[in-house]
Amino acid sequence: MTTYRNFISGKWVESTSTRTAANVNPANTDDVLGTVRQATRDEARAAVEAAANAFRDWRATPAPTRGRIVAKAARLLEENKEEVAQLLTREEGKTIAESRGELQRSINVAEFCAGEARRLNGETIPSELPLNFAYTIKQPIGVVACVTPWNFPVAIPIWKIAPALVAGNTVVFKPASITPATAVRITEIFEAAGIPAGVLNLVLGSGSEAGDEIINHPAVKAISFTGSNGVGIRLYEQASRRGAKVQCEMGGKNPVIVLEDADMDLAVESTAQGAFGSSGQRCTATSRAVVVNEVADEFVQRLAKRAQSMRLGAGADPQTEMGPSVDENQFKTVLSYIDVGREDGATLVCGGERASVDGLDKGYFVHPTVFDHVTPDMRIAREEIFGPVLSVLRVRDFDHAMEVANDCEYGLSSSIFTNDAARIFRFVDEIETGMTHINSPTTGGEAHVPFGGIKGTGIGDREQGSTALDFYTDLKVVYVDYTGRKREGNLY
Repeated sequence: MTTYRNFISGKWVESTSTRTAANVNPANTDDVLGTVRQATRDEARAAVEAAANAFRDWRATPAPTRGRIVAKAARLLEENKEEVAQLLTREEGKTIAESRGELQRSINVAEFCAGEARRLNGETIPSELPLNFAYTIKQPIGVVACVTPWNFPVAIPIWKIAPALVAGNTVVFKPASITPATAVRITEIFEAAGIPAGVLNLVLGSGSEAGDEIINHPAVKAISFTGSNGVGIRLYEQASRRGAKVQCEMGGKNPVIVLEDADMDLAVESTAQGAFGSSGQRCTATSRAVVVNEVADEFVQRLAKRAQSMRLGAGADPQTEMGPSVDENQFKTVLSYIDVGREDGATLVCGGERASVDGLDKGYFVHPTVFDHVTPDMRIAREEIFGPVLSVLRVRDFDHAMEVANDCEYGLSSSIFTNDAARIFRFVDEIETGMTHINSPTTGGEAHVPFGGIKGTGIGDREQGSTALDFYTDLKVVYVDYTGRKREGNLY
């Protein structure tokens, strides 16, 4: 059986730790992919030191050269797309179509970032003084820690690692413990692309030990994190105390508003895709449907029918529409929230239990679940579940819908279904989310477009697109005085 290894200073090194965990297929727990040895603090420290030692030479490498390595990694991802997608499905549980989509997004992001290596531009700024030249340049920060989640174990590491490398930083990559196989495969691809020793380091370990050592190491100048709010806020508190730069992309409780003039077929299918796609395990998943009373009965009836028709199964089957929860802990969390919804008085319309028939009994499957008559104060309307559970909140009109949609600590994504142009633009102006969609699901995004949220969802610069390199660079302002004379007067 495979034992996954760390990648430190250009070498694959097996951990000396005695703490191990099995890497299990969530669709079939009899299928064990391999074993993870949880890295020790000493091993995490060695990875940071390797990155620190490699920084000077990597920083001095011309940006277009750095970009060529990232571009080669993109080509290798393309060449190995199906193999990595199959591995992703087996390890994380998402459908093969979703895995192929994630791989294509990863390729697109790497290609985009590689191109940015030739556009690490500053700006020239007219000086108010004669014979003076002012301009800005972007420079790398140093060692960057990329701490990534299990739900997009290829795409999210790529959209952190690629811009970090292009900007001239060295990287310590700490993935989620339950998706080590894809993390190893990503690192192998960058190794094959020619990444110099120490520039990219992989540490497989727990957040409480390996992660804590990385976050608190003084050589780590920046941390990019995606994950839960609880972990992200603690990380931010730790790192900010020593002045490190921090970027956190955290939870979501994303609303879709359905108005009385909506295209009902489109609204129902888009909501189902957003709520149940990837088993609800997306930060952009639709978890609240805010529906005006006039069409609420029809919407709920049709959505429940669609939910009940979804085909559950192993993601490798191309007919599968929804896979399992990623592991036993997440599976139990989803079921516990369903119990909470019942206890709080919401109406369970469909789902609400484990799916254990037709060969699903060995996996962590939960039926797509719809709750109706949910009120804004209920926990299922306020807390991120990260599972295939949708809460329907009924409202009087558009103004009431906006009030309910914005009554949330999170602010990642949202959408509205209407054909009224005036209300569409009011929605765009007033909705409190970093991203929003018109007549399409809350999920989805493009490689060249910024990604991120506001309120309790995001800390720091946005990821991807035109903002991809902002977090990974420091801006330096340069003043060149070519008068050859002492300056007279007020020097500010």
